[in-house]
Order: sequence, then structure tokens, then C-alpha cells
Amino acid sequence: MKWIGAILLISATTFAGFEYARRYTNRPRQIRQLKNALQVLEAEIVYGQSPLIEVFQRLSKQVPKPLNEFFFLLNKEVTKSNETSFYSIWSFCLNKFWYKTAMKKTEKEIMDQFGQTLGQHDFVQQQKHIHLALSHLDRELENAEEENKTYTRLARSLGILTGLFLVLLFI
Repeated sequence: MKWIGAILLISATTFAGFEYARRYTNRPRQIRQLKNALQVLEAEIVYGQSPLIEVFQRLSKQVPKPLNEFFFLLNKEVTKSNETSFYSIWSFCLNKFWYKTAMKKTEKEIMDQFGQTLGQHDFVQQQKHIHLALSHLDRELENAEEENKTYTRLARSLGILTGLFLVLLFI
């Protein structure tokens, strides 16, 4: 009976370590996806001169999960809202969606600042704001890749070692 408990404890802590490491692995990928979404947004706004509702609808179909949910939610909220400012809708959707990602607070702040400028300027200024957000995301992508290299293996190892330590402690 002790061995079954020991195996379950080691399995649970190992799973927790691997789950924690998965966040470090997913963060760079999701930042790249976010950058791609902003580049598509730039192309649609500047070159296609499409309305934001149409752009959000297209992005919700083009961008992989979980980012497609953000653009789907934006499209839904902008469509049903008549009197609310666009930034308040952006902020609401960002707050409702962000917990589903592996991204950190800094990426959320970048997107929040970007949302304050979206739809407020002419095409040239909007393009400058998109490029500014992309440059900030580039910096965060470098940090995320560094953290991924450093902490992924550490988190996995700590999960396994914590389980072994607890088993030895309890036996």
C-alpha cells in the first residue's frame, strides 16, 4: 500500500513539474503567434483598409489557440456594443482572455497600451504604433526564450525530485 502511495505522489509532483515547464515552453510560441497576429492586423488596416470588426473576425479564424479566442471575443463585444469606448472593450476582452495564455504581465501591458491607440489614429500613425508593439514583443520574446532554456529543465527536475523527497520523508 505504501508503494502505491509513493508512486502516486511521485507521479503527481512530476506532472506538476512538467505542467509548470509547459508554461515556459508555450510562452515564446504564443508571443510569436501574437506578433504574427499584429502583423496581419497591420496588413489588414494599412493596406486592406478593412474595418476592425472584419479584421477581428478574420484573425479569430486565422490565429491558433488560445489567441483566436481573444479576437473572437473582441469581434463579439464590438459587434454587440454600441456606446462603449473601444479601449474599454479591448481592456475587458484582454482581462477575460489573458489567464488562458502562458504569457506574463509585461506582454499584457504591451497589448493594453496598444489597445489604447488602436483605431485612434490615421493609417501611418497606426502602423507606427503596431511597429512599436512589435518591437516591445521582440524584446519579450528574447526574454521568454532565455527563460525557457533556463527554467524548463529545472522545473521538470524539481517536480521529480520533490516527489522523491516527499516519499523519502514519509517512509
